[in-house]
Amino acid sequence: MMYPFMTLTDETEITHSEMLPDNKVKVYIETPNEKDGFHHASCYLPDYTWENVYGYSNAEIEKFKEILESTAHLIIEFSKEVGFENASNF
Repeated sequence: MMYPFMTLTDETEITHSEMLPDNKVKVYIETPNEKDGFHHASCYLPDYTWENVYGYSNAEIEKFKEILESTAHLIIEFSKEVGFENASNF
C-alpha cells in the first residue's frame, strides 16, 4: 500500500510504501500531463535507486532527488509508522 506524503504546486504527488522487508522504502512520484496522462518514477530509499522513470527529464529527476534527500528521514520514519497520520510526534 502507498501512503500520501506531499503534493507539489504543479500537482505532482509523492507517496511512499511502508518499510519493506529489505529495510527499503518505495517512493512513487506522479505528475499529471495532458499529452501522456501521467509522468511517473519510483525511487527506493535509503540508497536512492531510481526505476520506471517515464516522462521526466534528468533535470526533473534531480529536482525530485533534492526533495527526497531533504525529506528522506521523514519518509523513512513515516514508513515505519505506516503513514503520516499514524507517525509519532506529528
